[in-house]
Amino acid sequence: MQDTADTGEMLEVEIWRGAEDGALRTYRVPRRESQTVLDVVTWVQRNAEPALAYRFACRVGMCGSCAMQVNGKPRWTCRTHVAKVAEGGRLRIEPLANLPKIKDLATDMAPFFEKWADARGRHEPTRTRHEPMAPVSSESPERIAANAAIECINCAVCYAACDVVGWDGSYLGPAALNRAWTLANDERDADRSSVLRAVSESGGCHSCHSHGSCVEHCPVGLNPTAGIAGLKRMSLTALVRGEL
Repeated sequence: MQDTADTGEMLEVEIWRGAEDGALRTYRVPRRESQTVLDVVTWVQRNAEPALAYRFACRVGMCGSCAMQVNGKPRWTCRTHVAKVAEGGRLRIEPLANLPKIKDLATDMAPFFEKWADARGRHEPTRTRHEPMAPVSSESPERIAANAAIECINCAVCYAACDVVGWDGSYLGPAALNRAWTLANDERDADRSSVLRAVSESGGCHSCHSHGSCVEHCPVGLNPTAGIAGLKRMSLTALVRGEL
């Protein structure tokens, strides 16, 4: 918790308790200067509800493990200041949407990572460790396209924000497809056709409705919608050429 002075005001904070069949419980939390939503959750765990389950690690906006729903929107709570999101001195904090609830604010991330695997999100090298590294031009269009998407840290904020994930449980989601886009543009990947096949199946890139929620909420400023549009073009071109 930041060592900042109380303002004398109180926040009314609703926090999800329990698993899928849980409910919101209300806590009164002292409001402090420069207070983040993660500070609020920490105060509740330390002072009112020791059994409260939640995740965090770095607290400085690097790891993404503290992602939660704050007043209905997915956010990194360590970078979300109460002053910017508290509506009338009230906060509603819930686990990330579109993922199974384990307990309180902790979700089961397994479906998110399984879809990463389904999108063939692993790199298949063209060379072994005993061969020289493959040269890659930083100026090539493919490298530029890949570089624009490689900073994803798997926080699942885009997955929680995605309407299509909420409607269609088979949809791979923005993060998995964003990863597939980087591999489809990586000239060092030995089996890019497998990436295109994986993202062209039911629940793949063509299920995206381009609402752009992933772009709006991505904490690191990535544009998965652009990558997904690129996969749509690339996969259709490969289909016309008989490569899929």
